[in-house]
Amino acid sequence: MPQNLLEQLRKYTVVVADTGDIEAMEKFRPQDATTNPSLITAAAQMPHYQPIVDGVLKDARKELGEGASDQAVANLAFQRLAIAFGRKILAIVPGRVSTEVDARMSYDTEATIKQAHSIIAQYDAAGIGRERILVKIASTWEGIRAAEVLEKEGIHCNLTLLFGLHQAIAAADAGVTLVSPFVGRILDWYKKDTGKDYHGADDPGVQSVTKVYNYYKKFGYKTLVMGASFRNIGEITELAGSDLLTISPQLLAELEATQGDLPRKLDPQAAQKLDLEKIDVDKAAFDRMHAADRMATDKLKEGIEGFSAALVKLETLLAARLAALESRTPTAV
Repeated sequence: MPQNLLEQLRKYTVVVADTGDIEAMEKFRPQDATTNPSLITAAAQMPHYQPIVDGVLKDARKELGEGASDQAVANLAFQRLAIAFGRKILAIVPGRVSTEVDARMSYDTEATIKQAHSIIAQYDAAGIGRERILVKIASTWEGIRAAEVLEKEGIHCNLTLLFGLHQAIAAADAGVTLVSPFVGRILDWYKKDTGKDYHGADDPGVQSVTKVYNYYKKFGYKTLVMGASFRNIGEITELAGSDLLTISPQLLAELEATQGDLPRKLDPQAAQKLDLEKIDVDKAAFDRMHAADRMATDKLKEGIEGFSAALVKLETLLAARLAALESRTPTAV
């Protein structure tokens, strides 16, 4: 009996669910899972997750006391909410979950380290070891430096919002566990900039991840590549063989429903035969390469602003939910 594309993809690549929806994970049973502020915000508004939200809010109120403002309680609660979802997710997936540092700290190394320590401490208090957690950090120079410190402490990091080779090299040089190049967002930028459409191997997002993968395998980096942010299954099939791919439930369902052959496109042995130049990326080189890459500059800024806005929205929703709970007339977030 022929296998569907998802079954074939699992032979080459670790499949990760890109969602905060626990029911979707139960259906597709991925190895790992990753979330971001936008996904957590969306999940927190689903009626069947209201008990999780309410429990987090009540615990935050108890911790801060009756004198704390609703906004202060909501701020603490949003930090705890990602952990609460992470714990639920880890009861389903056998591998790891990525939990994100506040995007508003993306340019603050010390604040990122401090929040990463808090994330790990909360999971530890719940009896979950750090080997099952990836702390998700934006791929700014400051974020990469924070990840370098954390990795030396045995805290594994996922460098997200990665759009350029300079970010990927700096992250690998820092010894991070995993990077998440954003395929679909790169495609979005080029479509808008050029007015063209792209398909298959011509997709600039696919080309970007392929370049990162080949560079890592050519020069023996241990850092893993996890393609992310897909717009269609064509992007996914072109990256079959990537170490990991994090995929939305909608595209997982489409892969599962599609029959056909899925050849391996990325291969470490093939990468080692390529004629590639080793690039040294210090702070000056990083800044220079980033400034020269309009796409990476635009999309990193946009991504940080978008995730920050999602956090502000979530805090506002949580404050409203808290007020409703404490007035004994709860309404949905």
